[in-house]
Amino acid sequence: MEPVNVNEVSRISAGTTFKGEITTPTDIRVDGTFDGKICSKGRVVVGEKAQIKGDIICQNVDFTGTMHGNFYVKDTLCLKGGCTVDGDLNIKRLQVELDAKFNGNCRMISEAEFDKIVAQMTGRPLPQQPQQPQASQPAQPQK
Repeated sequence: MEPVNVNEVSRISAGTTFKGEITTPTDIRVDGTFDGKICSKGRVVVGEKAQIKGDIICQNVDFTGTMHGNFYVKDTLCLKGGCTVDGDLNIKRLQVELDAKFNGNCRMISEAEFDKIVAQMTGRPLPQQPQQPQASQPAQPQK
């Protein structure tokens, strides 16, 4: 797993309210209030005081806040202790800590099913993550 460059993480800070749709190829952290749809090729982290109304479509989620909406997760959704989710889960893997609250349906899906659902919902695949620059190789001496 590659380290995350903090300058490439989008953020909705505590005290901020956002309405609309966010599409990002990088990770995103939400600590404020969000009403709409989040589409991320990376990880979505939702803090304990965050309020989400809408859908989250992404690779992985660490969720600690409150949500009224649906998850579409290509890999792993982690519901942390103290979170509340009212909505449906469409996920490959699920991790639930003690004291997490979930009211809705859970459907385990494959990566291919995820890709199909995302294409139907958004009309396009998730954005691609930016490529990390590769270290240049030293030039080979000529003979």
